[in-house]
Amino acid sequence: MFAATILISPGLAIADHNSAESLAKRIGAVGSLKIMTEEEAVAARAEAAATAATATTEVAAAGPVNGESVYNTACFACHNTGVAGSPTIGDIPTWEPRIAQGLEVLLDHAINGFQGATGVMPARGGYASLTDEQVSAAVEYMIQASQ
Repeated sequence: MFAATILISPGLAIADHNSAESLAKRIGAVGSLKIMTEEEAVAARAEAAATAATATTEVAAAGPVNGESVYNTACFACHNTGVAGSPTIGDIPTWEPRIAQGLEVLLDHAINGFQGATGVMPARGGYASLTDEQVSAAVEYMIQASQ
């Protein structure tokens, strides 16, 4: 019985695969474009802003940001190896002159990006989705580990 089904069904599978409905599904549109009126666009932007505000509130309500966690997610690739002239975490002599500039300067460089004489710091470490609070926590973690 099983062998008979195998012998007969390949033709059925091919026939179904080549049906007009199956072909239409395979070559059909993968998306669509909606043209909105100005009022619809304003409403959509307001809804997106409200969603973003809710997400930001939820992140803030989640508690304090863990600098080590942010570092291990976003910063370690460069600051563990010295890529692009970045100071490696724990390298006290390299960090000393940077720390001497003050936390405000280091945060500005980390948040907005910086090109110095010996290296480059992309804004937010190249992670545009990081919040100022997350960047600050990571910078403070690196400073503590490098003093």
